[in-house]
Amino acid sequence: MTTIKEIAKLANVSSSTVSRVLNDGYVSDEVRRRVLKIIEETGYVPSEHAKSLRTKRTNVIGVVLPRLNTEASIRTVNALNDELAKEGYQIILANTNLKQEKEIENINLLKSRQVDGMILFATNRNRRLTDEIRQLNIPLIAIGQEIPDVSIVVNDDYGAAREMTDRLIAQGHERIGFIGVTEEDHAVGYLRKQGYLDSLKAHRLEIKEEWTAEAHFDFDSGYQAMKSIREQSVHLPTAVFAATDTIAVGAMQYLKEQHFSIPEDIALVGTGNSNIGQYLDPALTTIDFQNADTGREAARLLLHHIQHPGSKPVRKVMRYRLIERDSVLWL
Repeated sequence: MTTIKEIAKLANVSSSTVSRVLNDGYVSDEVRRRVLKIIEETGYVPSEHAKSLRTKRTNVIGVVLPRLNTEASIRTVNALNDELAKEGYQIILANTNLKQEKEIENINLLKSRQVDGMILFATNRNRRLTDEIRQLNIPLIAIGQEIPDVSIVVNDDYGAAREMTDRLIAQGHERIGFIGVTEEDHAVGYLRKQGYLDSLKAHRLEIKEEWTAEAHFDFDSGYQAMKSIREQSVHLPTAVFAATDTIAVGAMQYLKEQHFSIPEDIALVGTGNSNIGQYLDPALTTIDFQNADTGREAARLLLHHIQHPGSKPVRKVMRYRLIERDSVLWL
């Protein structure tokens, strides 16, 4: 295996000169051409480990995800990976499986791997997590939650939920139900529900506790939540807003089994623009948070912080769009 010393001897220069060529340091054009010619002829490949020791960079980014198998995560990760790869970075994925303690565990694991930066798909804002992030000495970008003192890329969860509820009201619905998730997830659990509630309040519509239910991020809990709403309600809502498309799919299955017609009996909307939504019967009305844009923006922010240490945190709110499909009767 060819070494820097051998390259230097063949090019008739010092080892330090070869090192400067490899690291884009200053040498004359003639010397640079001579060294690069020898490198090409010998097939020399610099050691990444040795390079990282010299530059203090590993060109690796750690990404902490709540789940590896959700469409939103896949779209976001693919986009940020493409953006980071343009600058020569690779990514390491760490999965929390929606367990809060695993977020801190994975942050520490990636820190021990000496990654150049991290991207955290945050599911909470608890004190332990934010304290751990403050102690990091590498850049971190948070996606999805308002984490203090770091740059964040977030959806307009409140605005999107309120606009979707406004649209249902505009179609004549006055009894609107909601299936959410735990409010420990501030963005998905709290902000989306608050947007729904504030829309109803603004239109002076009744808010009934039996028209709301809590689910998890899966089909089965959406099914059970819709069942709970039906069994507890004296008068059923004429529309139901689900905090995720996955929950909406479970709710739709329950309604179909109970012989409800969608949207004639009950309109149903979700959030997330999952691929399956457009193929359901009826196709699911939803909110598209355009996850690929989020991934690209998070990657660009992280690269900026790596290249400009000490730069101030940035808050980026991403755009969304409502997708009107057949699960609602549109006037």
